[in-house]
Amino acid sequence: MTLKINSVAVIGGGTMGNGIAAASAAAGRRVLLLEVDRAAAEKALERALATAQTPEEREKLAAHIVIGTIDADLPKIADYDWICEAIIEDLAAKRALFARIEPWRGAGSVVSTNTSGIPLRDITAGLLQKLRQDIVVTHFFNPVRVMRLLEIVSGAETRPEVKEALAAFCRSALGKGVVHAKDTVNFIGNRIGCFWMLSGLHKAKPYLANGLSPERIDALMGAPVGLPSTGLYGLIDLIGLDVMDFVGKNLAANLPKDDVGRAFTAFPPAEQALLEKGQLGRKSGGGFYRVIKREDGSKLKEVFDLANGQWRAAEAVTLAAPHDKAETLLFADDAEGRFTWDLLGGTLLYAADLIPEIADDIVNVDRAIRWGFAWKKGPFELLDQIGPAKVIARLEAEGRPLPRLLAALKKAGAASFYRQDGTEYFGADGVYHTVPTE
Repeated sequence: MTLKINSVAVIGGGTMGNGIAAASAAAGRRVLLLEVDRAAAEKALERALATAQTPEEREKLAAHIVIGTIDADLPKIADYDWICEAIIEDLAAKRALFARIEPWRGAGSVVSTNTSGIPLRDITAGLLQKLRQDIVVTHFFNPVRVMRLLEIVSGAETRPEVKEALAAFCRSALGKGVVHAKDTVNFIGNRIGCFWMLSGLHKAKPYLANGLSPERIDALMGAPVGLPSTGLYGLIDLIGLDVMDFVGKNLAANLPKDDVGRAFTAFPPAEQALLEKGQLGRKSGGGFYRVIKREDGSKLKEVFDLANGQWRAAEAVTLAAPHDKAETLLFADDAEGRFTWDLLGGTLLYAADLIPEIADDIVNVDRAIRWGFAWKKGPFELLDQIGPAKVIARLEAEGRPLPRLLAALKKAGAASFYRQDGTEYFGADGVYHTVPTE
């Protein structure tokens, strides 16, 4: 049986839910958007309509979205092909809702739980088998209508046609870049991206103490290595220390016991102090950076000195050779090079040790980081740019073990993770495979 998705029921009208509803309506699908009460449903509808780019698109969204409440209108989901749960990130709440959903949904309908890191197996444990066969995780990135990445995670009992139908719909109708992740904590994008951010807060400390400024760290973690201009501290300001604290706690509870990321799940003391006093980032008016308006109307960007607890004017940073490109920066014998090797190099090595734990292949990992975190190149593409042989030689010279995929690459006598102009990728089995179409 070929599953087709022509209608979508979204339960939960928060940031993610109204975004999913709007995207589905923009694709011409009939949408049911349910919330806890009528007022919340109306607010969710208005936020969905606000994503429209033109008055005509707003009319289209309004014509395709019907709202209701969970208590009164849940039976209506029987008429919808895809039921997407998008309520709060709370395991007990999600499990309770699925117990209510199951009696009403249509037989064989596609079901998803939208979560950024709760394992699917925990959500579905003890629930009916027919639900476990029809459910996947959909991890959309915010804002839904802007961000390309969608991670889909199947369970041990998920029917292949369910995953395939939803991936095909989201790819063709919603325009998403779909990656397939394993049912592991924080999936692909956040597992690696949040490791980079959380470990960065810790690894920066000795360099800050020895004169490397936050502005220079952000410059190093930007254009030279193909990362967004926000860098490390700027990105955390954008996300918010409160969100990063939540991510760290989830990782601490769910990472494997021997995972190197466990060392970085809690904030260093200075960042913990910022969290506790509400200096969270842009949402609170300032975090590591802030912009103040002066009396003459001009604006001044300031950076917070973690050492003395004072604000100062942010300095412009210009990077010249060898600090202007990844393949030379990571091997520069100075503080900038050592920091970059420690943080970015450590993140690339971390990624090279996670196949096939978090994904079956490097392609899904590279796409997740490019589409979800706006890196110009994913971890394995970046390793190819730097030179896997140089990385292997350095690790061996330092007496450090090779991550599993670098070890496999060396054993196979292969020179790169991608070859034939990027049309083939190196697999964990030591053989090259054809890169699937996006």
